[in-house]
Amino acid sequence: MKFVSRSVIGVLLCGAMLAPAGVWAQAQNKDGAGARIGFINTDRVLREAAPAQAAQAKLEQEFSPREKAINDLGTALKTASERFEREAPTLSDSQRQARQRQLMDQDREFQRKRGEFQDDLNSRRQEELQKVIERANTVVKQIAEAEKYDVILQEAVFVNTRLDITDKVIKALDAGK
Repeated sequence: MKFVSRSVIGVLLCGAMLAPAGVWAQAQNKDGAGARIGFINTDRVLREAAPAQAAQAKLEQEFSPREKAINDLGTALKTASERFEREAPTLSDSQRQARQRQLMDQDREFQRKRGEFQDDLNSRRQEELQKVIERANTVVKQIAEAEKYDVILQEAVFVNTRLDITDKVIKALDAGK
């Protein structure tokens, strides 16, 4: 009985010692060399790359007039509300109710326009972002093939800076490759 227990423990210990070797074997490429791994910081690419910045500028140009109009509408609503608050004590009940209804209608219209603006902006932002991501993915694949990477990761808890190829991706995007 003691012999069986020791044998089982011995097998388990041998298996535990060999497990890291098995993991290392999986991380080797077919030539027997270690796998070439890279990492890109997608957030940095979307913040710093010229195509991403151009997309942001395009959106700002496209939506700034509408945003200004909505802000102006909000300011006018606030001014009308403040004026109502000042004048309410001197108004008759019917005048007060009419002004309150008018303010509520203006507020509903403001909320509707602001909601439509946000929906349109988010939709266009996603369209532009998707174009940048597709282009970045193409660049990453080109770099991976040219420099013989086995895998390139986009998210990780920790990455050694020597694996980070984000600068290469940004430079390639900026160059329009």
